Amino acid sequence: MPIRLSEEHGGKVLAVHISGNLVAADYEHFVPEFDRLVEQHGRLRVLFDMTGFRGWDAGAAWEDIKFDIKHFADIERLAMVGDKKWQHGMAMFCKPFTRATIRYFDHARAAEAWAWLDEA
Repeated sequence: MPIRLSEEHGGKVLAVHISGNLVAADYEHFVPEFDRLVEQHGRLRVLFDMTGFRGWDAGAAWEDIKFDIKHFADIERLAMVGDKKWQHGMAMFCKPFTRATIRYFDHARAAEAWAWLDEA
């Protein structure tokens, strides 16, 4: 499965690991889990690990846009971890679509991303 989720810190932090190419069906598991965590905990902190991610098909891109609109204010901090130059650019591209504070970390600095998410 291209999307793997793991709850950390009692569900207040969600680690989202994506790889390969996403299709619309990949959101069928992800979105309900995200909705559940927001309902339980309010605004979340998210580690979005894009290491090995290659992109979306058109259906997945549409699902991502719908997700961004619905959850515009549900993410407090978003740590984006990647290994490609375009992924760093994606972190900048995402800023208008969320109220979250966003920072990009190279995959070699993933521990720093976790530390940033844990800050008070």
